[in-house]
Amino acid sequence: MKVKVVTLENKAAGEIELSDAIFGLEVRKDILHRMVQYQRAKAQTGNHKTKTISEISGTTKKPFKQKGSGNARQGSLRSAQMRGGATIFGPVVRSHAIDLPKKVRKLAMRHALSSKQKDGTLFIIADTQLKDAKTKEVVKLLAANGWNAPLIIDGVTVNEAFAKAARNIIHVDVLPIAGANVYDILRHKQLVLTKEAVAALEERLK
Repeated sequence: MKVKVVTLENKAAGEIELSDAIFGLEVRKDILHRMVQYQRAKAQTGNHKTKTISEISGTTKKPFKQKGSGNARQGSLRSAQMRGGATIFGPVVRSHAIDLPKKVRKLAMRHALSSKQKDGTLFIIADTQLKDAKTKEVVKLLAANGWNAPLIIDGVTVNEAFAKAARNIIHVDVLPIAGANVYDILRHKQLVLTKEAVAALEERLK
């Protein structure tokens, strides 16, 4: 399919041919759901931890004799039922990551790109070069294009001047092609790709 290419100033800059196998799929929400679950689970730190009885500081002495006190028998002041005691079956440090085949992850990226194309929220720009790379200027350009919460994906390296100018604008993210991911694509209202990013994505997903 052919898509128009524009500049950041919203001026025509020709057309580009997009692969139907990457940008023209019938969107499958189940694949996207699995991929978002995979990404969010992998992002969890899993550093929650409670102390077991072996980690509680305190005496190992029996609190009182077994019989004759009238109290329930106790073996340790560090037991779970005692104040300041251990936690039984509490959380431990672990990874929350789940497995997802590489083929499914690639397929999810294709469906994420196709969903943006289908919704009319995929835009192709020539590059991210600016004469005056200032935050105020970038805000004006985004407004002129009608982009209120875009994810902008550049080439192998990000244009540093543009990235610095855009980094303080709320709901705007600028990523290199290596950082392109399904979750970020879906959570932004618009997806803006440079021509270099399109070529890299097609090479990565072919």
